Amino acid sequence: MAIADRGTWFGQPKGLTILFLTEMWEKFSFFGMRALQIYYMVKQLHMEQGQASLIFGAYAAGVYLTPIAGAVVSDRWLGKQRAIVIGALTMAAGHFLMAFESTFYLAMVTIAIGNGLFLPNLPSQVGDLYERGDPKRESAFSIYYVGVNLGAFLAPLVCGTIGETYGWHYGFAAAGIGMCLGLAIYLGGRRHLPQCDQAPRRGLAPRADAQRSRPPVGLMVAIAAAVVLFRASYEQTGNTMALWIDQGVNRDALGFQIPATWFQSLNPLLVFLLTPLVVARWNRKPAIASEAGALRRMSLGAWGTGIAFLMLATLCAQVGGDTPGAVPWPWVLAFFVLQTAAELYILPVGLGLFARLAPVGFGATAIAAWFLASFAGNLLSGVVGMWWSVMPASAFFLAMAGITGVSGTLLFAIGRWHQARRASALAGRLPQGDAAPVDGAGHDGPVRCS
Repeated sequence: MAIADRGTWFGQPKGLTILFLTEMWEKFSFFGMRALQIYYMVKQLHMEQGQASLIFGAYAAGVYLTPIAGAVVSDRWLGKQRAIVIGALTMAAGHFLMAFESTFYLAMVTIAIGNGLFLPNLPSQVGDLYERGDPKRESAFSIYYVGVNLGAFLAPLVCGTIGETYGWHYGFAAAGIGMCLGLAIYLGGRRHLPQCDQAPRRGLAPRADAQRSRPPVGLMVAIAAAVVLFRASYEQTGNTMALWIDQGVNRDALGFQIPATWFQSLNPLLVFLLTPLVVARWNRKPAIASEAGALRRMSLGAWGTGIAFLMLATLCAQVGGDTPGAVPWPWVLAFFVLQTAAELYILPVGLGLFARLAPVGFGATAIAAWFLASFAGNLLSGVVGMWWSVMPASAFFLAMAGITGVSGTLLFAIGRWHQARRASALAGRLPQGDAAPVDGAGHDGPVRCS
């Protein structure tokens, strides 16, 4: 179960590049299909807008729910690498099924099932590339996060353009080809990854190190609850903020009217522009080797997002944010710069933290739990988004700042509580098993294959 090739590329394990590129093409595939989905249902299948939106929402919810079942299947039977390969092939098949109108619903179900196997297993392999305490481990998840956003940035530009210009089915086919490219990269680079494909066998006794460490379920639930609050505000950028940008922002740039949809590309673009700066800053500081340290970083991310919303609330109160075209578009750019920089402190860090907290044999399940928080946060964001119709823009953005502020405060308090609890455990005042392990189940580095 050791890594076959432990060389480096760009100062990081070669396996990180393989996972980065695999994830980039998977997200290209996933967001390429989503860029066309609502237009395809309304314009090609002639569905009513309400029905199309309902189907779109149900599909998005299913995509975040299937990883729970997929993680259990991979952790208990398939193993990570087999689950990723099967999941990628299933998703590619789903994209190609989009070529036929009669298989539209079957295609969505197929993609959701494949995503359930793929989504929790690929990021859970990132942590397996590093030794315990390796300072590069924390920045690895931020680098990996760039791959997510690079694919999300390219997908609407490529698949959307092909679909609208040459036909919807060609756009869906482009998304399927992207998934196949990701799978080819993964298969070609498997020698650089932890050899974790030995599926757990039912009936065998648990490993000794797993018996010695109980999973920190309470800690993970508390973190997830705080992240759900954060996402309820954060996800407004593609919901109510998109409506506000279309109506309340002056998008004139030297006589050119910037399309409102272009602003949705700012976040993924800024992610891979700002990530090197953020990672370089982190590398100049001592590594965060504890859960409490990661939670402090996450709290800064939530508070930073609150500051970005507070800026908009103040601006709208001064210039009348509900007046059409009242806010100059550079302020929207400033918001996305602040919000994206803050996002890098919470979302990739939280992903890495859940991978670290995973007990032996449940790495993919822990990652799936992180995405379940995303599912709940997206649902809550829809409820919160209903406030837009009954509140002025300044009050709404102030409310979003308040929600992210509460999330940051909760994350900070959880970190302090966990730090105190761990100190008590080390001092012998609590059973040692009650304290969460520093890295997974407390065993060493890249051979853990949790």
